[in-house]
Amino acid sequence: MGIFSRFADIVNSNLNAILDRAEEPEKIVRLMVQEMEETLIEVRATAARTIAERKELERKLARLQAAQGDWQGKAELALAKGREDLARAALAEKAKVGEAVRALQDELAQLDATLARLGDDIAKLEAKLREVKAKQKAIELRQQATSSQLEVRRRLHDNRIEEALTRFEKMEARIDATQAEIEAYDLGRGRSLGEELGALAGNAAIDEEIERMKARLAADRKPAGGA
Repeated sequence: MGIFSRFADIVNSNLNAILDRAEEPEKIVRLMVQEMEETLIEVRATAARTIAERKELERKLARLQAAQGDWQGKAELALAKGREDLARAALAEKAKVGEAVRALQDELAQLDATLARLGDDIAKLEAKLREVKAKQKAIELRQQATSSQLEVRRRLHDNRIEEALTRFEKMEARIDATQAEIEAYDLGRGRSLGEELGALAGNAAIDEEIERMKARLAADRKPAGGA
């Protein structure tokens, strides 16, 4: 069963009001899009048939107008030959053709008006379809966002996460206790002979580097050509 009963229902519909009343807005929007697209196909098919009919009428009109000119030529020829009776008969045929021309011209004018209305209908329907598709996209994005939020809430309230965090905290506490025990062993303990000698060796290397730097600086300050 369609949401809309006629074309006017589509172009005049209040989407927000329809969706507010709907229990399943996303389903209703899908049905709207489907129905509008089907209606658009039907309207375009009608327009195509009308255009084809107009082209056929134009061809008929061209043939009748050519026939008018032909009867006019025949009437002039008959009159030139002194056959006024034939000239009158030719002009009578021309008048009949003229009536058919005027009838076709009226039909063409009606078809032009129909095509204008169809073009307006197609434009309105396409605009409404864009509006519905935009609404559909908004609903989809909102649905995705709420689903993601729900998943986050479930994760945050998952007891397994709390248990894992508690285990991590216990592990960190054990590591801190072990580190503190190691540092406690080092408290108050003087450096060993090897550590003292190593420190002296390090200081000696630094002293040597300082002396080399002093020598370079002194050389740089000595004026060129000096004694």
